[in-house]
Amino acid sequence: MDRRIPVDHRTGIRIVPETIRRSDRPADGHPGSRYGNRPTMKDVAARAGVGLKTVSRVVNGEPGVTPETERRVQEAIDALGFRRNDSARVLRKGRTASIGLVLEDLADPFYGPLSRAVEEVARAHGALLINGSSAEDPDREQELALALCARRVDGLVIIPAGDDHRYLEPELKAGVATVFVDRPAGKIDADCVLSDNYGGARDGVAHLIAHGHRRIGFIGDMPRIHTAAERLRGYRAAMEDAGIPVEDSWMSLGVTDPERVRRAAEEMLTGPSPVTAIFAGNNRVTVTVIRVLAEQTRAVALVGFDDIELADLLQPGVTVVAQDAAAIGRNAAERLFRQLDGTLVTPERIELPTRLITRGSGELPPAD
Repeated sequence: MDRRIPVDHRTGIRIVPETIRRSDRPADGHPGSRYGNRPTMKDVAARAGVGLKTVSRVVNGEPGVTPETERRVQEAIDALGFRRNDSARVLRKGRTASIGLVLEDLADPFYGPLSRAVEEVARAHGALLINGSSAEDPDREQELALALCARRVDGLVIIPAGDDHRYLEPELKAGVATVFVDRPAGKIDADCVLSDNYGGARDGVAHLIAHGHRRIGFIGDMPRIHTAAERLRGYRAAMEDAGIPVEDSWMSLGVTDPERVRRAAEEMLTGPSPVTAIFAGNNRVTVTVIRVLAEQTRAVALVGFDDIELADLLQPGVTVVAQDAAAIGRNAAERLFRQLDGTLVTPERIELPTRLITRGSGELPPAD
């Protein structure tokens, strides 16, 4: 037989024929690990020479099995690669020991530490975390949340994309614990853990004002998003506190794709009343604005909401209003498990403080 492995010369990928892979069935005749042919407790019982009830007791850690019998059953489990099917346990106990996390965008670095913190709390409670992304689509958020409920997760942590969460009312009544993160729920009462978006933006813009700026631009996310609206409100409040009238051309809200943000920044930096500083409404906006400012011949101050990777290594370093994403995730997950334990009854809104980190870009004086 020709054992040479063909190569796709266009991609460089080696194509391994199924006929030369390892056998689908071990030499001892017991079921292998091909898809759709998982070993069952019946297979374990046959290999160990015991009854099904004995295997069930070993698998579930129940008493009544001698050490020698337990050893034989465990050896059979290991040899066959048996894994317990939890579906029956769910039907018996009504708990899956799993929670769902609905994020906005898995690629957004803000959600990395948040997700990790939720996972760590879940693991400490012996629960599995299942997550997915809504891609900022309310319909997709609803579809994902209800799909997780259909799989009988015990609770949900949701970063909402929509503003109407009445679709969750039957699930809440059925006992699914739910906590909203980063943005509050819409049209239902539910626990939520947020950052102080208004206060953080107000502090960031006030910082620019304190360094002599009067023409300050604001570039944010879509106005229907709670965080974007709150940060815009903080910007307006800081300008009003300083007695600075805001021109419409200094504000731009919309999708955060680089093309839109670049266009907004360039328009603010030119024209009859160019800004001398920009407040960027989130980390994605900040990255694009940094690129635009690198092309300018005059120095323009910048403060961003959300920290970004390598912000301290740029020249100048990027001044930011930082959120504690890990603390948000940890608080949300802890509240979720307190709901499951029955120690939380009344929904609450928790706002965590932000922190202004000065690195240089927000301390630049006006160039004119």
